[in-house]
Order: sequence, then C-alpha cells, then structure tokens
Amino acid sequence: MKAIIYEEFGSPDVLVIKEVEKPVPKDNELLVKVYATSVNALDIIFRTGEKKLFGFTKLMTGFKKPKTNILGFDVSGEVESVGKKVTKFKMGDLVYGAKGPKPGANAEYCCISEEHVAIKPSNMSHEEAAAVPDTACTALTGLKEKVNIQEGQSVLIYGASGGVGTYAIQIARLFTADVTAVCSTDKISNAQALGAKTVIDYTEEDFTQNGQKYDYIFDAVGRRKISYSMCKNSLSENGIFVTVDLETVLFKQIRNKHIKSYLGNVSTGNLEFLKEQIEAGKIKSIVEKVFPFEQLADAHRYYEKGHLKGKVVVTFQV
Repeated sequence: MKAIIYEEFGSPDVLVIKEVEKPVPKDNELLVKVYATSVNALDIIFRTGEKKLFGFTKLMTGFKKPKTNILGFDVSGEVESVGKKVTKFKMGDLVYGAKGPKPGANAEYCCISEEHVAIKPSNMSHEEAAAVPDTACTALTGLKEKVNIQEGQSVLIYGASGGVGTYAIQIARLFTADVTAVCSTDKISNAQALGAKTVIDYTEEDFTQNGQKYDYIFDAVGRRKISYSMCKNSLSENGIFVTVDLETVLFKQIRNKHIKSYLGNVSTGNLEFLKEQIEAGKIKSIVEKVFPFEQLADAHRYYEKGHLKGKVVVTFQV
C-alpha cells in the first residue's frame, strides 16, 4: 500500500511517499481503508521531534530518530476487515475515529482500536468526518468531563476559530446559551454563526481587562498564549480555567483547584455522542482547506502558518 513516511525529524520536506506493507489488525482492531484524515498539533510534534512536557514527548516520538514512520491520527474510512474479538463493527461499515497512542493514518490503510472508533455521521462527508475525532473530542472532554457546564453558566472560548475552538463553541452551546468567543477580526462572523452569544476581537480588546466574569475560561490554543494567572481576575469566585496546554497537563492542575488540564478522550462513547449531535444539526465541521494525499507536506506547511478557520484535511480519492 501507499503511505507517507518520515525517517528523520525535520520540516515537512521529510515526508515522502513509499510503498509499505499493509497492516494486519490485532484481535481488538479494525483494518480501515482511509478516505480522509486531518492535520493536528500532535502530527507536528511527532514530525519535528519537538521537545515538550520537559522532554517527555520524546518518549513518544523517539530521541534520535522517529519511533514510528507514519503520521496521522484522525481517520474516516471504510472497514476492510476486523480482528476476531471485534463485535461492534463489520466489513463495509463507514467509520470515523482516531489512532492512538501511535499515529499511522497517513496511509491507504491503517489499524485502529474498536475503542476509538464509531460509525461515521450519515450527514457528513469523509472530509468533514475526518476533522472531528481529535479536536472535537478534546473540546468535549474539557467542557463536559473536566468541568460540567450547566445552563446559566458562562464560558469564554479563547482561540475560538481553530480546530478545537470551533467545536468548543458548538459543544458549549449544547449546554448553555452564555458563550463568549475570542478570535481575530476576520473570524468574528464565523464564531457568531457557530452560536457564540458574544464575540471579542482580541486585536481590539483584552478580555482580561473588560471587567467581565466567567464561570469557565476554556483555552483551546494550549501554547501558553494565555494562562490562569492572566485570567484569574476574569473568573467568578468558583470559576475554572480549562486548558489543553500539554505542560499544564502534568504540572498545574495538581496545585490549583481553579485549573483543569487534560488530554482529549477519543472514545467510542464520545464519538457516538458527537455523531448524534452532528446528525441532529447541532454540530458541524469547519474545514478551511483540503489537500490530496500526495500533498501532505503542503498540508503541514499550511497548518504551521497558524490562524486557521477550522481544520486542515487530507483526502484520498474514494
């Protein structure tokens, strides 16, 4: 099968197309013909070998050379075969989900655990579905598992135009009407269309200085653009700062009850919940740009420019 591999850390130029052996599913895995995948922050960390979490990411990515040679976490495609212990899926099912803990979706076929996959939403294309798993589950985990947003509570989404942020607006709106989005000028209309009650243009206004208080501030960026110390005066008395920042995951939440940090939970249960909301018309994918499989390196370059309106998707011809 065709796959895009990398044998050394570096720029997108290290990504090359090669013929590799088709994988064989383990007892609890599905072999999926990949129709679409997407680019996530973890892809960049794995490709560059970037040192995060005070070096702990190197345990995943490898120290001198990559531990795994195929990137890609999100998957939307068709089940080709199943392991002997798989009971929920069968050949021919259209599914979506995420690889983990190791990537491998940047190929014609990949194996994925049945615990991290669900039937694809019927009203989504494979390109739209491939945008969902990692980022939407990250938003859902933060807003409903780490905290429990209720109607009447207020939430501010920082980084509301990116992959996690666009889903965070929509997921927050499932539970409360009081959703504030923070983004740049050119993305205001998009945040409003996704359901934000209030939109703050960060190029014009610093939300930490406007005197408003929020029950939750959700940092969907996770690159130390904001922090609890910057936001604490904008939180209500029992308010919580929720962040996807990787280093905060390890070191901050155990020291302060007002900080919650986490890794997204891409589980079948979460994917099924999202499927229900998608098919009910309450959640949609915002896909900024689609690249063909052969242009994965260009997709990485585009992603790394930042300031995205949603997701960058990579597609195979179906």
